[in-house]
Amino acid sequence: MTLPNFISLLRPGSDQPAVVGTLGPPGTSSEVAAKRYAAQMAGPDGPTADIHLFDTYEKAGDALHAREVSHIVVANAYKGINPFYMDPDIELAGVFVMDTPLYGIAVRRGGHLVPDAPTIASHPAPEPIIAQLLPHRHESYKVIHHNSTSAAARAAVEGTADLALTTVPAAQLHGLEFISRTRPIRMVWSVFSRTAAHSPQAPRASYEQSASYERKKEAS
Repeated sequence: MTLPNFISLLRPGSDQPAVVGTLGPPGTSSEVAAKRYAAQMAGPDGPTADIHLFDTYEKAGDALHAREVSHIVVANAYKGINPFYMDPDIELAGVFVMDTPLYGIAVRRGGHLVPDAPTIASHPAPEPIIAQLLPHRHESYKVIHHNSTSAAARAAVEGTADLALTTVPAAQLHGLEFISRTRPIRMVWSVFSRTAAHSPQAPRASYEQSASYERKKEAS
């Protein structure tokens, strides 16, 4: 895993990260990225910010508005990232490039029989690499979307999916084993913080409410 580029956009005098929020549960690529960001900003001798994990990026964004966290880390590949950039009450505080932990297709341990046309749990963002990694004997498959790679791993453990596209940390955490080769994804990550000052705004819908509305539109 590498960190080939890091750009901090913090203004002079801006607060350093105190609590960094991102997508959970434990084992996600976002958690690894948030920890890397916190360590990078702390430097060799400074205190490292705490990491708080949320069920969705939107809930992390709502926590930022509520001042429960000072910064949030969001993967640029996330299709719902636009509202974070457009929100007048938060601003882009940093951008960095980081390889994700290794991704692969995993099954729960214990000789679980995988059907020829399996269901595969996956976060929507890395879904395109399923076709690259899935063993050739599986000519067709169905993807079941989950909020994170760690949640996808849990689905395979619970039996709601035959397989999971997940990361090495999540597979280890949930006791899965890989049936495919593994590979990283080189990813751009955006860091958001609250703006220093904001003008009065009309009452806003929460990020989670907005995301729920978008999901309903897609389903209709």
